[in-house]
Amino acid sequence: MPDMSAHLALTQLVPFAAEELDKNKVTPGVLGFVVFAVLALAVWFLMKSMNRHMGKVSFEEAPDPTTTPSPTPSPK
Repeated sequence: MPDMSAHLALTQLVPFAAEELDKNKVTPGVLGFVVFAVLALAVWFLMKSMNRHMGKVSFEEAPDPTTTPSPTPSPK
């Protein structure tokens, strides 16, 4: 029955939200800014971590075994 209590709580809060809503001015508010700032910080930390990990990669491509190696020119 936790779904019913959540439903009842939401139906009690909806009339209060409808009274305070100004149809000419709707903004995301402080919560929207906080969510945006947290997402921006998370992306910044992820990119910093990715750059650090990509710097540790040392990759040297192995020669393709299906191709025949070309003869190296001998010095004269």
